[in-house]
Amino acid sequence: MTIRIDRRSFMLTGTLGLGAFALPGFAQVANVLGGRGFTHKVASGEPAADAMLFWTRYVPADGGAAKLRVEVAESADFTRVVGGGELVTGPWRDHTAKITVTGLKPFTRYHYRFVAPDGSFSPVGRAKTLPLGDTRAFKAAIFSCSNLGFGYFNAYAHAAPRDDIDLTIHLGDYVYEYAPDNYPAAAQVVGNRVPQPMKEMVALADYRLRYASYRADPDLQALHQNHAMVVQWDDHESANDSWEGGAQNHQADEGDWATRRAAAVQAFREWLPVSDEPWGSYAVGNLATLFRTETRLFGRSKPPELAPLFMAGGDPIAALTAFRDGAWQDPAVTMMGSTQEAWLDAAMASSVRDQVRWQVVGFGTIMGQTRAPEDALGWIKADSPARVKAYFQGGVAASKLGLPSNLDNWGGYPAARARFLQSAQRHGGSTIVIAGDSHNGWAYDLAQDGKPAAVEFAGHGVTSPGYESAIGIDPKRVAAALVATNPELKWCDTSRRGYMALSLTPDTATNEWIFVDGVRQRSPAASVGHTATVRRGRNVMG
Repeated sequence: MTIRIDRRSFMLTGTLGLGAFALPGFAQVANVLGGRGFTHKVASGEPAADAMLFWTRYVPADGGAAKLRVEVAESADFTRVVGGGELVTGPWRDHTAKITVTGLKPFTRYHYRFVAPDGSFSPVGRAKTLPLGDTRAFKAAIFSCSNLGFGYFNAYAHAAPRDDIDLTIHLGDYVYEYAPDNYPAAAQVVGNRVPQPMKEMVALADYRLRYASYRADPDLQALHQNHAMVVQWDDHESANDSWEGGAQNHQADEGDWATRRAAAVQAFREWLPVSDEPWGSYAVGNLATLFRTETRLFGRSKPPELAPLFMAGGDPIAALTAFRDGAWQDPAVTMMGSTQEAWLDAAMASSVRDQVRWQVVGFGTIMGQTRAPEDALGWIKADSPARVKAYFQGGVAASKLGLPSNLDNWGGYPAARARFLQSAQRHGGSTIVIAGDSHNGWAYDLAQDGKPAAVEFAGHGVTSPGYESAIGIDPKRVAAALVATNPELKWCDTSRRGYMALSLTPDTATNEWIFVDGVRQRSPAASVGHTATVRRGRNVMG
């Protein structure tokens, strides 16, 4: 779809409304002329056993402030409103509105809607509170890496109508920051799905406009409308390979990084049903504690890079060896920062002490140790760009010396990884790591000091392409070589898109990798491609 908005009007008013724009290729009708009224339907998040945060966006006729009321009911006809509240929104927050309603019943699916000053209603949404006390089953759908240009959000479309899902989780890369003809390149764009602004998002107005474009997608809207979502960012909500002091995709001529980071965070908090806390936890009765983490913008040290070691002159192998034995293992290099590390350690200890059966920790990037097989250079397509070939060459060279092929994930932070896994071992719980970022599907048994520590279920992207975009051989051969090379890795898929569904019971955790039929055509068709199971207390699959 092509989503175009009058950028001059947006810059002058600080508002935008896609509700008035028909989307080519979709049976979506404009709901408000001129982008007024409820422009982006509704969403919910930050669930608890007795509370829920509700979100909408409303632009009044005069473009100014407006008081909204939210109504919550157990039935879709709202014959008995059981909760609600009022709030004021306006151009200072891009007309987005968030309100937390308390006093709700545990593990109950509610209907909710917003009421405008003129008496008009928003679309009706549904959201399920978390359970309290003894809980026998819980299922979460888990997403990451949703690049609008690479294809249709069929994973969202498949999950949206499912009544067996209690919660959705997004592990990051909800939007991408790039200018057109970058990632994806113009020739790769599917169905003219080109989001605004027609430039890289750098300023607050850019980030707001990009979220507005993504949130106009009907399948994403349907997912939000039907299920509460816990959302955390990874890097592309700000800029590629971001860390506390900068990003690979932030250049000197793009202004101060702190200003850009603040704009990215503000737009994220405006446009999504999230609290303003960078990390948090969610109690799923006595069955699980879900931990939402922040591993990009506030505590992450600058990720190491392999390329400078090759380009500095001299012996690259000697440079890699010195890096491996020195800077790579520096305990001062951190993924989360000491404050968050201490919080997570204490919160996991409390969960185990309270006899909660599972500790589920969401990270933006993969923790499992992953090295490139020696024959990986033979996988590359002959017409691959030089940067792709260089990436594979660096990964193979590093892997021969025992280094991981990706230093932007936990592979670049081995001391921080060890601290987390040692914490999990020390507490003696049943730890499940869920992760996004890689665009492919992975299942790892995570070990520390030769002993089991956790399992990791890492998800394939909603649309963003994985290994298959660069390789010219059967993906099954790639997967087999990766598993053979990496002792922690028990399974992987390097060619398909979709989402994960994690089912928890008191004794068993089962993760399904659900693969859509494709992303170049709009279709909700999907099937389970792989299943992994871990029994409580084992911290290994099988």
